Amino acid sequence: MKKCQLAIKRAFDVVVSLLMIIFLTIIPVLIVVPIAIKLTSAGPAVFKQERVGKDGKIFKIYKFRTMRNPPKGTYSVNGVLYKPNGELLEPSSTRITKVGAFLRKTSLDELMQLFNILEGTMSFVGPRPSLPYQAEKYTAEQRRRLEMKPGMTGWAQVNGRNNLTWTEKIKYDVEYVDRFSLLFDLKIMFKTVGVVLKRDKIEFEKEDSLTKK
Repeated sequence: MKKCQLAIKRAFDVVVSLLMIIFLTIIPVLIVVPIAIKLTSAGPAVFKQERVGKDGKIFKIYKFRTMRNPPKGTYSVNGVLYKPNGELLEPSSTRITKVGAFLRKTSLDELMQLFNILEGTMSFVGPRPSLPYQAEKYTAEQRRRLEMKPGMTGWAQVNGRNNLTWTEKIKYDVEYVDRFSLLFDLKIMFKTVGVVLKRDKIEFEKEDSLTKK
């Protein structure tokens, strides 16, 4: 039964993401947004980053870039910039561009993940993909979130979004894995619409043991 539902889920992902890409290109959000990004800040319009997907496989997630590119030799976690030794260099709030702030408030920065869905590395609903160094810290119970493809939205996103720590999010993710059904996915998608329209809980997640390297 679960395999059948997963097959239907994949078919839904492909059909809907393809229709949305065509629709959004006609609007044309997928054309206007990259131009706005390029005209207002240096760097590529699309941000790519390695994330951990189903069964622990590494894939590249796509997003519209919302921040200034970090200097060489530094690294960022949730947008916060750190020196190689782990010392704080720059908070996330000062790195977000004006266009990026708008994209985040409207969640338009996530639209590029429709291409992740088409290629099969993500789904509309599932645990949000974490960074490799975070997955390395997972307990056996936490690794269960990797049993499903990561999603553009998920059970954690409609139950607190970025007001939750990563540890709290993972508890919801594991619950999602246990409760998975197509009806549950639909419930999450409807709830996501309300969260996006309210434009709340878009700040960075609270720090915990899984936040920093």
